[in-house]
Amino acid sequence: MKQDLLASLRAAVVALVAFTVLTGILYPLVVMGIGQAAFPHQANGAPELIGQAFTHPAYFWSRPSALGPFPYNAMNSTGTNYGQANPALHDAIAGRIKALQDADPGNTAPVPVDLVTASGSGLDPEITPAAAYYQAGRVAKARGLSVEVVRALIADGTEGRTFGILGEPRVNVVALNGALDAKTGPPR
Repeated sequence: MKQDLLASLRAAVVALVAFTVLTGILYPLVVMGIGQAAFPHQANGAPELIGQAFTHPAYFWSRPSALGPFPYNAMNSTGTNYGQANPALHDAIAGRIKALQDADPGNTAPVPVDLVTASGSGLDPEITPAAAYYQAGRVAKARGLSVEVVRALIADGTEGRTFGILGEPRVNVVALNGALDAKTGPPR
């Protein structure tokens, strides 16, 4: 009976060590190798993969972050979890609409929903093309560019659906603002 217990214990320890090596070392190395080979830019991280807080009128503004006092902090990715009936959600949306309208008083177009609602992660670097075009007049005026030039940058930066079927067309705000800075230099 003691031998059966020792044999079972030895088998359990061998299985523990084997699975620790397999799932704790080999599997992560294989996944990391595949990521490095197939998606080196994304696997190594890049600033345009996480939304950033842009508040200057010469920049396109990102989708709002729901991360409270530390917006766009990847260590605390979360949504607000406010339901549609929650007054705090309505107040936040109303405040964001007012800020957008105050920044561009001549713009009478409806405010795109993604400019006033946070995403599930609170870190999205992308907005819809409609949200980018909504901001084109304000950005063009602040940069001293024509609206047509800014709209062309938006069109160049618009990505289609992933694999042609997944998601929606989108514009990476970080990359778009980088393209603006490359064209005119950072705003003062």
